[in-house]
Amino acid sequence: MTTAADAPETGTVRMVDYLAGELARAGVTHLFGVGGANIEDLYDAVHRGGTVQGVVAKHEFSAVTMADGYARTTARPGVVAATSGGGAMNLVPGLAEAYASRVPLLALVGQPPTAQEGHGAFQDTSGKGDSFDAGEVFTPISRFCARVEDADSLVELLPRAMRAALTEPRGPAVLLLPKDVQQARLRVPDRDAAPTGAAQARAGQAGAAPGPAALSPDVLSEVTETLRAADTVLVIAGEGVASADARAELSELAQNLGAWVAVTPDAKDVFDNRDPRFAGVAGVMGHANVEHCLRRADVCLLVGTRLPLLARGGLERALAATDVVCLDSEEPFVAGKALVGDLRGALRAVTGRLASSPRACPRHPGPLPAPAVTPAVTPDSPDAHGRILPYPRALAAVEAALPEDAHVFVDAGNTGASAVHLLPAPRHGRFVVALGMGGMGYTFGAGIGAALATGRRTYVLAGDGAFFMHGAEVHTAVEHAAPVTFVVFNNNAHAMCALREEFLQGGVRDDDVFGRTDIAAGVAAAFPSLDVTGAENAAQLREALLRGNAGTGPVFVAVDCDPKEIPPFLPFQPFAEATGGADRADRPERADRAEHAERGARAEQADRAEPADNEENADERRVVRAG
Repeated sequence: MTTAADAPETGTVRMVDYLAGELARAGVTHLFGVGGANIEDLYDAVHRGGTVQGVVAKHEFSAVTMADGYARTTARPGVVAATSGGGAMNLVPGLAEAYASRVPLLALVGQPPTAQEGHGAFQDTSGKGDSFDAGEVFTPISRFCARVEDADSLVELLPRAMRAALTEPRGPAVLLLPKDVQQARLRVPDRDAAPTGAAQARAGQAGAAPGPAALSPDVLSEVTETLRAADTVLVIAGEGVASADARAELSELAQNLGAWVAVTPDAKDVFDNRDPRFAGVAGVMGHANVEHCLRRADVCLLVGTRLPLLARGGLERALAATDVVCLDSEEPFVAGKALVGDLRGALRAVTGRLASSPRACPRHPGPLPAPAVTPAVTPDSPDAHGRILPYPRALAAVEAALPEDAHVFVDAGNTGASAVHLLPAPRHGRFVVALGMGGMGYTFGAGIGAALATGRRTYVLAGDGAFFMHGAEVHTAVEHAAPVTFVVFNNNAHAMCALREEFLQGGVRDDDVFGRTDIAAGVAAAFPSLDVTGAENAAQLREALLRGNAGTGPVFVAVDCDPKEIPPFLPFQPFAEATGGADRADRPERADRAEHAERGARAEQADRAEPADNEENADERRVVRAG
C-alpha cells in the first residue's frame, strides 16, 4: 500500500495506487502485461499494493491471452496492461479474440504525457499532430473504450469499464492512461457511499453488471410448447453454457427432454463427453453422429450458442429441414425461435414448464472418429529422424494421462482439429479452443493464465507453428512455476496450410513445409530446470505426462508428427477418402465408420420396434467415448 510519504495531501493517492486498490477490491488476483515507460507507474503501484500479482509476459498478445485464460477459468474479468505505441498495438489481436468470443477483459493502456501530445512525442497515439488515435483502434474491438483525461475521472470511468466488460454481450473494455494522469493524485471517494463498479465486480457477486433483460413470456410459452410437442430433440450446446455456469441446468433440461446433446467445437466441456446422451461435436471438426441425430430430430435446441459457421458446417441442409429453437443471450445465426436473455434463467424457466421426470434418449451410434489418413507412414513406421506418432495415438496417450480436473487449451491447425475431434474433455475442467479469431499461439499465454489463476494442472496442446509464434511464453511458465503441461505436435510445417495447397491449389508450392527442428532439444537447452521430453512413441508421451501430473511446475513434451496426416477436418474428408485405400493404416477407422452406419440403422429400427419408456437399457447406460 502507499506510505505516508506517498500521500502528502490527506485523503489523496496517486491515481495508479487507487486503480491497483480497486482491482484488488474487485477480486482481481493477477495483472498480466509487458512493462514500458508509459505503464511503469501502474506496475509500481501493483508492487507496492502487494495484493494483485504482476505477471510480465514476453509479448503483449500473450499477455492478453493470459488474461483471457484467467477469465475463462475463473468467471472473473482478466486484466492486461501494456505501454504505448507498439506495445499497445500488440494487444489488438488478443482483444479481438476476446471481443469475438465474449470474454470479459480490462485493458489498461499507457499513453505519453498529455503535454507532449501532438508535438512529436515518442509513441504518440493521441490523434493530434498527425498521429493516429489509439481510441479509434480499440473502439471496434471493445465494449467500452475511454481516455482518462484527469485522475478524478477514473472514479467514474473504471466502474463503467468493468460493467461494460461484464454486460452481455461481454468483452474487453479499454482505458487509455496518459503517464502524467497516472502519476496525478485523486481524492479517495467515501467508502460509505454507493459502491464503485469495480467493487461490485468482485468475483461471484451480483451487481457487477446490469441484470439481464426479462425473458419474453410469449416467446417462453412458444418455445416450451415446441419442445413439449417434440418426440425427439437434439441439443447443440455452446460456450455460453460455460460462461453462464449453466452446466447443471443444461443437463437437467436434456434429461427431461430425453434429448441427445452435441457440443460446439469450443464447448466440449459443457456436457459430459462420456454420458450416453452425448452425440459428439458439431461442425467441421465434429462427428458424423451429430448429423445422424439431427436428421432424426423433430427439434434442434441451441443452448448458449449462435451456431457460427465452424459449428454448423456440414449441418446446413439438416438444420433447414428441422425446427430450431435457441436459448442464448443473443440472436442465432440460423433461422428459428429465439428466447433471448439470461441463459441460466431461460434454462430454468423452460425446464420448470416441462415434465419433471427424466426420459431416456433414443438409441444412437455415439461419436466415432472420422477417417484419418497418413499417406507417408503407417502408425509405427520410423522415419530418418525417429518415430512418427499419428494424432490418434498421441491423443489417446494424452487422454490416458489427463486429470479429470485439468484445464485443456487447444491451439489452431491440424492439432486443434484432431484434439477437438478425438480428445474427450475432462469432467471437471475447461476445454478451450479460441475460435473467435483462431489466432495461432493463443494457448501458450491462455494456459499460463488459467494455471496461475486456478492452481490446477493445465494442458496446452499446440503445433510447431503455434510454438514458433508464441512458445517463448514457456519462459513465463518457468519463471512463475506455473503447473502447465505443454505438448507440442511437431510436423515441421504449417500443415493445414500445406494440405490446402496440395488439395485445393494443385500442390505447386511447398512454402509451408519446413526443415526439421528438434524442439525438445532446443527447449531443454534454453531451460535447464524444465522437465523436457522428446517422446518417440505413445508410451513415452504418456509417461512424461504422468510425471508432470505428479509435479507442481511446468512440463514440456514434443512429439514428431507427419505433415501429410489428414486431420478430421470436414473440408479434407473427400481427399482423405480418395487417397486412403484399403492398404492404408486407416483400416480400423474404416471399420469404425461401417460399425457407425450399422449401429445407426439398428438404433432406428429399435426405435420403431420398441415403445419408449423412462428406463435406459444397458446399451444406453454404456460409456460413450468422445471420438
